[in-house]
Amino acid sequence: YNPYVFTEQGIYMLMTVLRGDLAVRQSRALIRTFKQMKDYIVENQGLIGKREFLQLSMQITSNVVEMQDLRRDLRDVEDQVAEVVDTLNNVVHKSELSDLILDLSNPQLKYGFLLLNGQPIEANLAYKDIYSIAKKSIYIVDNYIGVKTLVLLKDVPSSVEIIIFSDNIGKGLHTLEYQDFYQEYPFRKITFQKSGGEFHDRYIIIDWNTEHQRIYHCGASSKDAGQRITSITEVVDQMIYTDLINNLLKNPVLKLK
Repeated sequence: YNPYVFTEQGIYMLMTVLRGDLAVRQSRALIRTFKQMKDYIVENQGLIGKREFLQLSMQITSNVVEMQDLRRDLRDVEDQVAEVVDTLNNVVHKSELSDLILDLSNPQLKYGFLLLNGQPIEANLAYKDIYSIAKKSIYIVDNYIGVKTLVLLKDVPSSVEIIIFSDNIGKGLHTLEYQDFYQEYPFRKITFQKSGGEFHDRYIIIDWNTEHQRIYHCGASSKDAGQRITSITEVVDQMIYTDLINNLLKNPVLKLK
């Protein structure tokens, strides 16, 4: 018979129905246990093959993004839950739910955040929100790319063109990693072009040369989203970037390592 186990998603669901100090402490302990399991996988990656570790890495990143979506949904329904609790009186108190959500935002749990146009938001959600507004194209200028760069783009519709401009500095993104990503998400094709050594900062360009065009200046690479506090700010004066971006589009194809 199947064992009785806690899943990470199941714990988040239980948080909306359990009450009391003991339940809150137990939920926090379980979340920390899952974190320790992830840390163990990272620290002992040499025990498994590179391809298997890559699959684990992509799945963990994907799970984090989905869990953060759930946390945002929990905030949206918090008032509704509190109203129901007022009548039931034995499910959960609004203050307990707030404390628990606040605790899950603790940087010690590595659920990092950044400042998007001056407002704090979970890092993965910030990139996901920016990418979600694209109707035609997403151009990313970033010399330091990795698997997480790709995973954050996995939910972008296939009709949206994605080009990553990069010199692929450092350990960089490898052909094998992209092949594994494409095998997992075959609908999500990504094109790579060189940035030509002219960019230090990172940028996200949405729907270039359309009425919906937007440009974001990013303080860090998306592959490092949440590891340190950084900022993403929408560019107001876009005209000064016109020639730079048009020239980028003429750059040669980037061959991954």
